[in-house]
Amino acid sequence: MSDHAGVRNGLNGLLPRLWRFCHVLTGDRSTADDLAQSACLRALERAGQFQPGTRLDQWVFRIAQSIWFNQRRAEKVRRGFGTVPAEEAGLASPGDNAEANIYLAQVLSSVMGLPEAQRVTVLLVYVEGFSYQEAAEMLDIPIGTVMSRLAAARGRLTRLRDGGGSAGMARSA
Repeated sequence: MSDHAGVRNGLNGLLPRLWRFCHVLTGDRSTADDLAQSACLRALERAGQFQPGTRLDQWVFRIAQSIWFNQRRAEKVRRGFGTVPAEEAGLASPGDNAEANIYLAQVLSSVMGLPEAQRVTVLLVYVEGFSYQEAAEMLDIPIGTVMSRLAAARGRLTRLRDGGGSAGMARSA
C-alpha cells in the first residue's frame, strides 16, 4: 500500500507537467486530458512496479507515451497538429508580461507544427529540463537521436522565424 500511496501523492504534483507532456504528444486538448487520465490510472494500477528512488516523472511520462503509441497503432489515425494558446499549454501565467505571452504563443505555435518526434523531444529537453540522456532513456532512443532531433527542430524553427515558411516542414526526423 505504501507504493500506491507514494505514487498517488507524487502524481498530484506532477499533473500539470504530465498534462503538458500529453498535450504536446497529442496536439489536442481533449485527447491530452484523456491520455493524462489514462496514464495516472495505469500508474496507480502498476504502482508496485515503480522503483523507489527513481524519478516518478520519467516513469509516468513513459507510461503516457506508451499508451499514446499503442492507441495510435490500434486506431491507425494520426491526430492533427494545431496551434495551442500558451495559457492552455501551462507555460504562461496571467500575471506575466502580455508581450512575453504573445511571443510564447508564437513560439509554441511553431513548436506544435514540428513533426511529433521533434515536438516531444523539444518539450522534454527545453521545457521539462530533462538532460539529453534522460530524454533518450524516456523515448528509448540513442542520445545521438535526441541531439539530431533537437538540431533538426532548431533548424526548422530558425527557418520559420527567418521567413523560410513551412517548405521544410514536410519532412520529419
